[in-house]
Amino acid sequence: MEGGLETVYHSCRAELLRFLLARTGSAAEAEDILQDIWLRVGHGRSGPVANGRAYLYRVAQNLVLDRLREARRRAVREQGWMEMAAGVDLRHADPADPNADALAQMTEREEVARLASAIANLPAGARRAFQLHKLEGLSHDEVAQRLGISRSGVEKHMAVAMKYLRRALSED
Repeated sequence: MEGGLETVYHSCRAELLRFLLARTGSAAEAEDILQDIWLRVGHGRSGPVANGRAYLYRVAQNLVLDRLREARRRAVREQGWMEMAAGVDLRHADPADPNADALAQMTEREEVARLASAIANLPAGARRAFQLHKLEGLSHDEVAQRLGISRSGVEKHMAVAMKYLRRALSED
């Protein structure tokens, strides 16, 4: 290994490890990749490297991507083996729709419609304060400025809105 690249490796080893840990989520895998970097850089016969730190980070990123690709290939291969062992071929089957529960979707749409109706039926001041605070994300002070009322006025409007909505949504 070139003396300069070896020095760069040792000086940024800890930050490379953090970089790899953030991308892999596994300390053991990050250490393995760090070892692979050491081996590749040490045995690689590349030309001169202008920016050793950038080069090491690029090698690290490429090794992470290589491992991800290999994991995907392995998962596909293992799925095929499991299907073959079970005597089924799911390659041409329609994928299951994770949102296929029509009853749950219909219930959710009804709840959203009930909430929208309840908000629409709020008293005007309470509705506007609720929309600004809960839907647009403004603080009570910002709502007060926007509506030209005091902070306690906003708090009273919000209390009215929340009481009304709780009552409207609890009725079945």
